[in-house]
Amino acid sequence: MSTTPLSPSPRRTAPTHLLLAAWRGYLAFPLIWKMLIALAIGALTGLIVGEPVTVVEPLGQVFLQLLQMLVVPLILTTLIAGVASINPARLGSIGLKVLVFYLVTSALAITIGILLALAITPGAGLSMPGTTDEEPESPPALSEVFLDIIPENPFAAMVEGNVLAVIFVAIAAGIALAFMQNSANDHTRELGDFLRRGVDGAVELVFRVVRGVLEYAPVGVFALIAVVLAETGAEALRPLLELTVATYGGIALQILVYVGLLTIFRAAIGPFFLAAKDPMLTGFVTRSSGGTLPVTIRAAERLGIRKGVYGFTLPFGATVNMDGTAIYVGAATVFVANVAGVQLSLIELATVVIVGVLASIGTAGVPGAGLIMLSLTVTQAGLPFAPVALVAGIDAILDMARTMCNVTGDLVATRIIAGTEPGMLADPGSAPAESTDAAAGTDGSGSDGTGTAADRSD
Repeated sequence: MSTTPLSPSPRRTAPTHLLLAAWRGYLAFPLIWKMLIALAIGALTGLIVGEPVTVVEPLGQVFLQLLQMLVVPLILTTLIAGVASINPARLGSIGLKVLVFYLVTSALAITIGILLALAITPGAGLSMPGTTDEEPESPPALSEVFLDIIPENPFAAMVEGNVLAVIFVAIAAGIALAFMQNSANDHTRELGDFLRRGVDGAVELVFRVVRGVLEYAPVGVFALIAVVLAETGAEALRPLLELTVATYGGIALQILVYVGLLTIFRAAIGPFFLAAKDPMLTGFVTRSSGGTLPVTIRAAERLGIRKGVYGFTLPFGATVNMDGTAIYVGAATVFVANVAGVQLSLIELATVVIVGVLASIGTAGVPGAGLIMLSLTVTQAGLPFAPVALVAGIDAILDMARTMCNVTGDLVATRIIAGTEPGMLADPGSAPAESTDAAAGTDGSGSDGTGTAADRSD
């Protein structure tokens, strides 16, 4: 006698389908709105419910520990991939100029963010769970800081969370891999290509983990902001407003720096910003340097910049240049220190600058790059992670302005470098000349791999 398997009961499957549909809808909903809604609901819950809401604090601690978990894997994978993508043979005059420009302006940007935050003092007087009033340890001597950059044991540096040492190891490995990929020896080149595929796979793996953590971020933000406001009241909102003012003010100052640089290199300010307004607005709205790249390229063409320059500098900048994010990281690190009641020494502030600049090489393509870079600097400075969740609640608001600044910096660098290279700057509005590109020895396609990860949020 044959038996027919019973079909599942509709009553049992309906809730499952509803849950799956709700989950898909949650994933499809833009992260910017999820974070802002979580911030608003958490604030209201904390103010209305009060002390009993502290039962959700473990949900926020989970988010903080997830962020800490990502620090070392992100540094290793993204920095190795980012450095290895720079072809030593293609770097040449243009490549060296743009690399130095991006590193110098990023260092200047994070310094502006730090100085402005020190003047405004966002977060001063605010306390929250996860911070202590313990006396901070004495900062190490400058010579000790530099010696600690080179680890005796790379694995110990990873376990201890020595961010600068891990960055050094990743950059060294990336440089070695770049030379392997471009070796004249076939066997070495094949091994380099094999290792690069492994690194790219590791980067994608870490990106997927990051995306998962970011999907949980609204829960963590809700829990932590609710607990903070339940314990401190509405006064916790003022420091966030001060941080927003410091970040936007720093970005405005950075734009003025760009104006000064353009003036020094005899570039017309009016025509430049007339062409740059489209990528600036697109970057502000989309919050993605890579997504804005086609618009930025059109702006470069309207400025008369040849493809031999912008074909390398713009994709490379979308991967490396993070001036706006550097300002945010500098200001937010001071915010975290103020909340923790820690006064950062000059050496510690210099370390924050170094970590921020070096980390930008790899994290520009990482989802939620600003929050990740902040996690790196907070880890290196030995600050508590709890205030980072407060910053995460307004990260989307800050992300719009910092992406606009990043895109502007890419175009400024491209215009200045084009002006220093013979034959790389035509009359504004003219089409790039293919013959000039060929003479420059580049196809302008960004085939060095620098633009592959730039389509993610800044």
